Amino acid sequence: MSISRREFLSASTLSVGGFLLTPSQMFGAVSSITVKTPFGPLVGQQSGTVNIFRGVPFAEPPVGPLRYKPTQPLRPWTRPREATQFSPAAMQPGGGGFKESEDCLYLNIWAPSGKGPFPVYIWIHGGGFTGGRAFDPLFDGTALAQQGTVCVTVAYRLGAFGFLDLEPMLGPEFASSANNALRDLIAAFDWVQKSISAFGGDPNQVTIGGESAGAKLTDILMGVPSARSLFHQMISESGGAERVFDIEKSKKVGEGFAKAWHTQTGLSPKALATAPARQIIEVQHNFTANWPWHFPLRCQIDGDLLPHKPVVAIQDGSSKDKRLLIGTNRDESALFVGPHPAHDATPADLGNLTQVQFDKVYKDYENLYPKMSVEMRRIRALTAEEYWVPSMRVAEAHLQGGGEAYVYRLDFAEAAGRLHGFAYHSLDLPLVWDKPHANAGNIADETKLAATMQQAWIEFLRGKAPAAPGLPAWPEYNLETRPTMILNVESQVEHEPQESELNLWKGIL
Repeated sequence: MSISRREFLSASTLSVGGFLLTPSQMFGAVSSITVKTPFGPLVGQQSGTVNIFRGVPFAEPPVGPLRYKPTQPLRPWTRPREATQFSPAAMQPGGGGFKESEDCLYLNIWAPSGKGPFPVYIWIHGGGFTGGRAFDPLFDGTALAQQGTVCVTVAYRLGAFGFLDLEPMLGPEFASSANNALRDLIAAFDWVQKSISAFGGDPNQVTIGGESAGAKLTDILMGVPSARSLFHQMISESGGAERVFDIEKSKKVGEGFAKAWHTQTGLSPKALATAPARQIIEVQHNFTANWPWHFPLRCQIDGDLLPHKPVVAIQDGSSKDKRLLIGTNRDESALFVGPHPAHDATPADLGNLTQVQFDKVYKDYENLYPKMSVEMRRIRALTAEEYWVPSMRVAEAHLQGGGEAYVYRLDFAEAAGRLHGFAYHSLDLPLVWDKPHANAGNIADETKLAATMQQAWIEFLRGKAPAAPGLPAWPEYNLETRPTMILNVESQVEHEPQESELNLWKGIL
């Protein structure tokens, strides 16, 4: 049994990792606390030593005439505003059992109750640019706040609302609308710079990070000039900066969406300006399922917000002097093609390349790994194409551009479940957030590694090398020996891991 990427993106609108905690289970007795921000007073809750603010607006709602428009600055208020309930998630397919709305530009804060200043971690959720939510219980920041970090989880417009070029349908004023999600995130980062000191956070020590699509957005933002001053460190878990189109491809997607819209609804593309949001999502779902390019909703190299291919910008110094923690899981693609993929890769399995481009590399995998099973070679090559090689390209470019990096590979595998024996995509999440799976089969090992990884991440957030008791010294990455932390029950540093495999991909991505 396997799950396609498209099915996973629908499933990812559910609680990641199967955690179903309610707010009342996450927090005990609470009291009210008011914080004065530059935009107005916010009323949150204090639980023990942690202050929690949910559903905090960071921009004007992108609704009505602002639909598909660039993110607009938040207007201030004077009366205390309640921030005790999560706001709806962005519009998305799948029906995750939670509220959705176009009015989605909100963030959530978990802050230590002490004076500070504390380092700040801004978390960008994943979901393939079409799903996910900032308030998934897995991303509860209480533990991070208890250890002296301000945790901020942010939302952004998804799918057609955040990653579709509407200019072919609605005219020139909607040019570059495929970058609206990037603009949303930049607006959130700007809000943090202006406001986080009111919560004890240090605006001069801000780390942005995420997993999967959240990591890809993190990596892309490293190449956005206007975002440079808004953060100082990055954490990329299973990312890469390849998820961008040039203007020509982006417009072709827009034109294709217009045709799909008319075919499915019988309406003119102009109706997209006022059509019900759910109707737009239904067309989007069918469009992405049938479009010949995988993941057609992507950011756009528009010559303005994103002037160049992100990896090129990073190599040229766009993230100079910043620190990066980046890595992937050994068997990412096992989640999508299953533990026993029955066929070679198809276009639907690929995240970045055409079938011809991928096959050019894949033909050499048998010679490189003659003792590896055909099934494992398929998983290995797909993992490289979608996650590992793009992430290594970001790490290399970051070093070449004058940055500092720490690299990891997660090799830990659970001992039970459909994917036992595999370090599959998203397995890092319960480890980094220290919420190990109860059904892992080796829960003691997973619990130990989760505590280790969260502590290492926290040390990085504090501006130090990632470190934790029992973890070997983690060296800075360099392009000569490529030291990589292999995270497992017994973690170790390896030099030049998979070097021959990496060489297969030179000039391809």
